[in-house]
Amino acid sequence: MNGRVKVRGAVLRQMGLPAPYAQSRPLLIEALDLDPPGPGELRVRVRAAGLCHSDLSVIDGSRPRVMPMVLGHEAAGEVLECGPGVADFAPGDQVVFSFVPGCGHCNPCASGRPALCEPGAAANVAGSLLSGARRWHADAQGTLHHHLGVSAFAEQTVVSARSAVKVDVRLPPQIAALFGCAVMTGVGAAVNTARIQAGESAAVFGLGGVGLAALLGAHASGAHPLVAVDVVPAKLKLARELGATHVVDAREGDPVQAVRHATGGGAHHAIETVGSEQVLVQAYGATRRGGTTVTAGLPHPGKLFSVPAVSLVAEERTVKGSYMGSAVPSRDLPRYIALYQAGRLPVDRLLTHTLKLDEVNEGFDRLARGEAVRQVIVFD
Repeated sequence: MNGRVKVRGAVLRQMGLPAPYAQSRPLLIEALDLDPPGPGELRVRVRAAGLCHSDLSVIDGSRPRVMPMVLGHEAAGEVLECGPGVADFAPGDQVVFSFVPGCGHCNPCASGRPALCEPGAAANVAGSLLSGARRWHADAQGTLHHHLGVSAFAEQTVVSARSAVKVDVRLPPQIAALFGCAVMTGVGAAVNTARIQAGESAAVFGLGGVGLAALLGAHASGAHPLVAVDVVPAKLKLARELGATHVVDAREGDPVQAVRHATGGGAHHAIETVGSEQVLVQAYGATRRGGTTVTAGLPHPGKLFSVPAVSLVAEERTVKGSYMGSAVPSRDLPRYIALYQAGRLPVDRLLTHTLKLDEVNEGFDRLARGEAVRQVIVFD
């Protein structure tokens, strides 16, 4: 096809290869052909892309996706080319990607819940763009799938314009990238899903990128007391610096009782970001009568969550899922970025490592060992 460009990208051809990934090399850096953007699409030069536990869940097979796939979904970049019919973007715009493309027409989109877009979810499962097209090709090996409509671990990518939000061009790309998943998901879990009010107590279970972003969102909302729970001392220390009034090392004693003690009988809100049904049970147990438990983690599809059914009624407890932070990306990302620029949402503290595309497997080893909060691939 005329107009194709050659780019380097990280391709996952087989899920479930064992760690350490520096040895098994699940992500292969390949020279790929990228089609030009079709109607309603953008070609974007990726400037920075974050490594997320959702990516790791695809690599280790706990979150199955169609193979082969150009991985990566948290990123920022520069628009290079607009496809036919695109009016809201222009070359030179800086964009952050949304990993669910909202069609704008289905029932969830019309109800103000684009994170649940039905055509967007179907496209993500199929490994295609919102249009159903696939723009990636490998020499003599056929078409490759898109990851959540983004495929950010590549020098350039083609996305639906519905997967992009224009942001301030002055925002450093390595910071802008964090807003595409960690911040949108974590802050949104606190602000949009839990709807924490000033003076209400909150506990965050799991202090990865999403968990620490949820902590930032809870702190910005005025949560007090604010409890952070993890098993990594360095993350607990960072949580304290970011506004936690109490920290709980889950390896020492019962974290449920520790949270209940710190919050005077249980938290108004507990946010679970680990993706573990066992931690979700702990989060539920740490809330008070009338409390709300929000889960933003993604456990293996075969795992089940069990709580005493009578407590939902007799204690008026609530359990809520939060996907993509229940976000409206075009509304929420500019708000979160404005809070960051005002010094009220210090998301730059989440960035612990930068790396090159060729170091991506080593980066996922670091993530799997719990040695990083957010790592970002920076492209030249």
